[in-house]
Amino acid sequence: MSDKMIVGVIGAGTMGSGIAQVAAQAGHPTVLFDTRKEAVDKAMTGLQRTLDKLVEKGKLEAGTAKAIGDRITPATEIKALAGCGLVIEAIVEDLAVKKKVFAELDALLSSDALLATNTSSLSVTAIAAACTKPGRVVGLHFFNPAPLMPLVEVVPGVATDPRACDAARLLMTAWGKVPVTCKDTPGFIVNRVARPYYGESIRLYEEGVADMATIDHALKTIGGFRMGPFELMDLIGNDINFTVTRTVWESFFYEPRYRPSFTQQRMVEAGWLGRKTGRGYYIYDEKGQSAVGAAPSVAPELGARIVERVLAMLINEAADALHLGVASKEDIDLAMTKGVNYPKGLLAWADEKGAAHWLSVLDALQAEFGEDRYRPSPLLRRMARNAQRFH
Repeated sequence: MSDKMIVGVIGAGTMGSGIAQVAAQAGHPTVLFDTRKEAVDKAMTGLQRTLDKLVEKGKLEAGTAKAIGDRITPATEIKALAGCGLVIEAIVEDLAVKKKVFAELDALLSSDALLATNTSSLSVTAIAAACTKPGRVVGLHFFNPAPLMPLVEVVPGVATDPRACDAARLLMTAWGKVPVTCKDTPGFIVNRVARPYYGESIRLYEEGVADMATIDHALKTIGGFRMGPFELMDLIGNDINFTVTRTVWESFFYEPRYRPSFTQQRMVEAGWLGRKTGRGYYIYDEKGQSAVGAAPSVAPELGARIVERVLAMLINEAADALHLGVASKEDIDLAMTKGVNYPKGLLAWADEKGAAHWLSVLDALQAEFGEDRYRPSPLLRRMARNAQRFH
């Protein structure tokens, strides 16, 4: 795929406009399509503002910024995508809507064009089934903001031609991204493996082990995470985070490890969605600032217990993803460091104390609570028994 290939992006929201910027910065003529003219106009204005800021900060030369902007063409009719060699869909997470769009693309584009979906929670296989040539459909899951976040999860569906997956991965590398390949399972790598960071932290709060600020502080100062789980949920939006959690739980046929919490559901019902509404787990002023990060006093023993419990659940999830062939150990660790900025890859982190240590933590939790939520991965148990390392 040459840099002269026309790239189409469907959806002029934050993610779609970000992907269009990435493609144009990589040198591709890019068509940004949305049926809503006001959305396209807003996206184009926002893109120009972003490019202007990059020039002001000295990160782009004025001529380069103008060339990038000139490479992006707005469109409100799908036929404008007819000459594209790659089209990336970034619209609402609704399977029926996506399948309708892909059926239209399948009939419109040349037979050698690549079709990609940016879905974060739906089946790539199901989306591809709308096409007469499902072999050319692949998942390309970017992370927000797309121009800044390096990770892209490359997801082949059941019918995806391996050559299409390889081409997509090579293209993402050419665009300066860090691609990881993963199986078409709910949540892919990041949204699956990261669930306990939120879920187990909420559980600790519900049990009265510690308040939200203490849990956040412990995971940042002792665990080394960039943001605590509660402030991160407020940043993401409690409605979005709750929907992802519920979707993963339902997609795994109600696997107990992913069960949503009533605490987060009540936050959503109250309309306390986080920074965007001024209130979530914390209260925010008009500038989006809150008292979070005020460094509450945390006893070293309590803080260590919080971190160990959350980390044990994360490591178990990463181990199970490896056990079930979701991705390679290298890609699982890369996904968590590049996609959600974890301080270390979880499998490499597990090696520091050894599989036996983390197994003992999980066994103790399962014995105490009697829940399958704390069921250790068979791979973790096997590695502990054989004193093996992940890396």
